This record gives sequence, C-alpha cells and structure tokens, in this order.
Amino acid sequence: MKHKWLAALMIVLLFSSTAIPFQKDPIVHAESGTVEISENSVNMRSGPGLSYSVISSLKKGDTGAVLSRSGDWIHLDTRDGSGWVASWLTTAEAEQTAQKGQTAVSSVNRLNVRTQPDLNASVLTQMNAGEQADLISFNGDWAEVNFRNTQGFVSTQYISISDSNAPAQTNSESAAAASSFEIAVSGLNVRTEPDLNSKKIGTVRKAEVYPVLEMSGNWVKISLNDSESGWVYSFYGHLSSQDATAVSSDETGSVTVTSDGTNIRVDASTSSAVLARLDAGTVLQVAGSTSDWYEVRLPNGRTGYVAGWVVTDGESSEQLVEKKNVDRQRGTLNGLTIVLDPGHGGNDGGTVGVRQTAEKGLTLKTAEILSHHLRAAGANVLLTRQSDVYVDLRKRVSIGHQAGADAFISIHYDSTEDRSVSGFTSYYMHDYQEELAAYVNHGLGQKLSLRDRGTQPGNYLVLRENRQPAILVELGFLSNYAEERVVSTSHFREQAALGLYEGIIDYFDAQLD
Repeated sequence: MKHKWLAALMIVLLFSSTAIPFQKDPIVHAESGTVEISENSVNMRSGPGLSYSVISSLKKGDTGAVLSRSGDWIHLDTRDGSGWVASWLTTAEAEQTAQKGQTAVSSVNRLNVRTQPDLNASVLTQMNAGEQADLISFNGDWAEVNFRNTQGFVSTQYISISDSNAPAQTNSESAAAASSFEIAVSGLNVRTEPDLNSKKIGTVRKAEVYPVLEMSGNWVKISLNDSESGWVYSFYGHLSSQDATAVSSDETGSVTVTSDGTNIRVDASTSSAVLARLDAGTVLQVAGSTSDWYEVRLPNGRTGYVAGWVVTDGESSEQLVEKKNVDRQRGTLNGLTIVLDPGHGGNDGGTVGVRQTAEKGLTLKTAEILSHHLRAAGANVLLTRQSDVYVDLRKRVSIGHQAGADAFISIHYDSTEDRSVSGFTSYYMHDYQEELAAYVNHGLGQKLSLRDRGTQPGNYLVLRENRQPAILVELGFLSNYAEERVVSTSHFREQAALGLYEGIIDYFDAQLD
C-alpha cells in the first residue's frame, strides 16, 4: 500500500511539472529606438511571452519607444502605457543618418546628453552653449551625437546643425565680412577668452553696437573701447557689415523699476544690505553693470545695485517689444511668444511625493514636452529654466516682461497634508488672466483622468506681479500615493502637455473670432 501511494504521488508531481512549467525570469537588455505595429491587432502583454496577461491592444500604425528587449519580445512605451509585444509583429522606424562631417552645436547651457532618445533616460553628460558634438543620426526629435568620446542623444530643439564640409571662412575673413555686432539681449557677459569658463570682464547691454575684431566658432571678439576688448557669444546678437564705433562706458542709459518695493542694495548680492526701496515706474540712471546687476544712481545722489530681473531697459514702465504683424491662422501660434515656467529647480526642490518623486524634475520634463508642441505650432517659446538650476521668482516674471510674452504658463505639481486630496487646478490672479486659465483648464480636462478642481484665484508672485496673461497649473497631488504613481509616468506628462497645448491653442483661436 505504501509503495502504491508513493507511485501515485510521483505521477501527480510529473504531470504538475509539465502542465505548469517553472518560469525563469527573462533576460532583459536595454535598448532604444522606435518601432511601428505592422499588423491589424497586436496584443500588448505584461511580460515578454504569450503566457503573460494582455493589458492592451495596439492597432496597425501605432508606434512606441523601445525601452528594452528580451529574446523576440520588445518592451514598448506607447500612448496606452508600457508593455511587451512580439518583435515579429513590428517594424523599426528608419533613422535618418547624418551627413558625414556634420556637427551639432548646443544653443543652451547644460544640455543633457542622454543614454536613450527619451526625457526619462539617464544623463551621461552635459553640453554648454557653443560646444560641438559629432552628429551621428536623427531619431525623431532626437539627435544621436558623440560628445568628447561619449555617445548619446540630445533634443534637436536645443541644437543647430553645422556642416564642417562647407568651405570655412578663416577668423580674419569672418571678421572682415562682419564689421559690427549689435547686442540683442538685456545683458550679455563679456569674457577674456571664447570659452564659457573663462573670466568675465564686464557686461554689454541691448541695442549697443561694437566693432568686431575677430571671430572664433560661435564667439565674437568685440572692441569695448580704445584699450579693452573681449569675447561674447554670437547667438545673442546680430552681425553687420556696417561700421560701428565702440560704445563709451559713460553712455550707460537708464532702467525702470517694474515692481513696488524693489530693493536697492549696497553690493550686487541679494544678501547685501538694502539702501532703499523703490516703487514701480521709478527711472534710474545706470552707472555700470556686473553679472545680473546694475549699478544705479539714486535720486539722492547715492549709488547702489539693483537686480537686472526687476527692471527693464529704458524710461518706460512698459517694456516696448516690437512684434511682427503675422497673419495667424486658426490652430497655429505664429508670431506669438509664450513663456513656460517649470516650477522650482536647484536648491528649491518643490514638494516631494510619498514615493519620493521630486516636483522640480516633473515640472521641467512636462515643460520640455509642451515646448515641443508649441514650437511645432509656430510659437516662439522661452523657458525660465532649462536644467536643474534655481531661478528667482521675480526673474521668471521679468523674462516674460522683457520678451513681451503673449502668455506665461507656470507648471507645478501639488501637495497637501491630507493625502486623500487629488486633482488638477488652474490658478489666476488678475481679471486679464482668468480667460487663459479657463481655456487651459478645459484642455486639461479633455486629456486627464484626474479630478478637475477647476480654476481658482491664486495669490502667487508669478501671477500677482505679471503684466501678461499668466496662469499657474497644479497637475495633480504628489502627496496622494495613488495619484503620484499616475503623474510620475511619461504617459501622463505627454497627456498633460497635450491638454495644456490644446487649451493654449483654443485661447488664442478665440481671439481671432
């Protein structure tokens, strides 16, 4: 009897092992690129195999970013979320190979070079404005580059392409072709060498014109006076063949205070003692400048320093910005300037979620996606920050004022002590901001599954002191565990950016009626 019982047990175990095979963890290899679904209906599964559950169904023509591979299965990030599909049911999207000899030139500081063409991919290194990398290929909105022996991907919206095979001008030929250089920004640093790491020797100001002595790559050497010269970055001005006379250091002009209670300090630092507090509209004569600060003469004859982000150039309290008269069509943003303000940054991390999600990272990623949509529609887009740096709130507002922005969008994620609170909110402060808030909130409601908390007045500095139509959006609560899991996904950021984009489009379309 005992032997029969053992035999029966062995038979049961044998059939159990064949019916339910032991499943080893699949070997997964990281990869990048984009694929397109090639069949009419393809199941997306929770894992790399037919035994895994179906979580979604993709249609022919749908695309997804490749996250990794395991055997014949591909892990994709799609508009319906992420999951696994069989590789034999997809085709790879062709990459556009760069022409031999082309280089990518960064137009911004701290441009991230990532491991994959994805904003969520890890950062390998960073490029500063003017630095060049060998261009390998294009992958959608990304360029694959080799920067100082590090190969990775950069966003194409922050680079310009240079063809080194084209006949190159020598530095002396370039300087001869361009006799003068006009400054196009409110303040531009002058350095001892054509290098962002070289010593800064001064600051030149908007509309000033200087003789060109020499050129090196994207840098221009200008004559400041009879005895002094320095290098400036050429992206922030205009070269001309007309002769120019060096601007005298005495011809420093004036600036106008933009906010009530603006501090005038003893030294060029926010930690320096306050000499006086002035109201908006006060005109001050400029005695000099250093970094982001102006040395100004007070009405009582004393001199002090005022931050460049709380004043505008000239004697008008309203910054006059010349705009081209563009015949704009519905559904486009041609001729419009939009400032995107990714909240927090640097030592100001914003809120941190229950799962340790940092707000400052989410706001920047969302703004980057939104900027791409807006530029594609024809808008001139400015970001108050493009990397993990701290930017003063008043400086953020000043960027919009100096650009004559048609809209200012501040992007945030919310938090509260009550972890059950959820949803998105659109804030405004002044009456002239309420309409923009309403349109954008409606756009978000069309794309997000979160609770719609509507539009509300919000006494935030970036709204209170903003002369432009400005709003502040809170795109969900990081303090809510379930909501944090949703808003920290790339799919949510894409949908939030689309909602913001469509709300902005509708707002400006309504102005054409």
